[in-house]
Amino acid sequence: MFHKEGAKIILISTFVFTVLLLATPYLFENQWLLKSIQLFLLAFLLIVLQFFRNPVRILEPNDDIVYAPVDGKVVVIEEVFEPEYFKDKRVQVSIFMSPINVHVTRYAISGKVKYSKYHPGKYLVAWHPKASTENERTTVVIENHVFGEILYRQIAGALAKRIVNYAEEGMQVRQGDDAGFIKFGSRVDLYFPLGTKINVTLNQKAIGNRTIIASK
Repeated sequence: MFHKEGAKIILISTFVFTVLLLATPYLFENQWLLKSIQLFLLAFLLIVLQFFRNPVRILEPNDDIVYAPVDGKVVVIEEVFEPEYFKDKRVQVSIFMSPINVHVTRYAISGKVKYSKYHPGKYLVAWHPKASTENERTTVVIENHVFGEILYRQIAGALAKRIVNYAEEGMQVRQGDDAGFIKFGSRVDLYFPLGTKINVTLNQKAIGNRTIIASK
C-alpha cells in the first residue's frame, strides 16, 4: 500500500521507467550495458516505491499511551526548553527517519488540535542541534484529557524538501490516523510535560503505531 502523497511521483516514475525500459534495446547494442541500465532503472523505481509505502497498522486508541508517530531511531531523550508554544521546560523525544524508513506521520495520541503552524526554514541535516528551530518544520499541539498538551514537530532535513501536515486547529484527531508525510525522511520531535514516563531508550528502533513512547 502506498501513501497518497506519493501518487504523482509514483505515476511519473513508472511512466518514465516504462518508456526508458522499452527504448533501451534500441539505444544500446551491448547486452551487458543494456542489462546494467535496465537494472539501474528498476532499482530507481523500487527506491521511489519504498519511499512512499504506507503499511497498514491498525490500533485501538488508548489515551494512557503515546505511540511513536513515525518509524526511525530514537536519537534524543532530554529535558529542554521549548520556545515556541509552551515556553517552558519539557521532555523531548526525537525520532530520526532515514531515507529507507516509512515516512508517514501518524497521530501519536487522540485529542483536539490546539495549535498548528508551518515554518519555512533551512535544510540542515536532521541531527544538527539547530534543526529543531532553523529547518523547515511544522509544529502541532494536541490536547489529550490524560496527558494534557503534547507537542510534535515534523522537521525537514538535508533531503526532505516538503513537509505535509494534515492537522488543523480545532480538529478532533484519532490516535493512529495519518497526520502527514515528510518526503524522503527527516525527524520528528515530541515534547511531554516534565515527569512523563518515557518508555523508550536512546538508539532504540521505533515503529509508528507500534512502539510505546510514553505512558501513564
